[in-house]
Amino acid sequence: MDLVIKIIGIVFVAIAVVYILKPGVMNRLLEFFKKGSRLYIAAPIRLALGVVFLLGARECKHFWPVFAFGILFLISGMLVLVLGPNKLRPIIEWWQKQSAVFLRAMALIFLAIGVVIIICA
Repeated sequence: MDLVIKIIGIVFVAIAVVYILKPGVMNRLLEFFKKGSRLYIAAPIRLALGVVFLLGARECKHFWPVFAFGILFLISGMLVLVLGPNKLRPIIEWWQKQSAVFLRAMALIFLAIGVVIIICA
């Protein structure tokens, strides 16, 4: 299971690198999720990541960071379901209005999270 978590960390790093190089990709992705009820697609993905992280935390070198990310993924998945698309659309629109520098800075944070996941797994 720690290998699965390490692969997820590598995927996070790869996504972050794409966002750093081309921040417009993030806006296109947000535009996809903004339409209709597509935002609900994010909920099962986040919930599944949370379950994987919680189940795999025991096998990782560093239990607590992986466990904490699992809890955060579960909470974020539940929030998507509870809040729904109508309340989350304004947040998505706010992200889309941000500058490329801001989006790159957020991508750097996402990159750091991916690296921490890899190191902890």
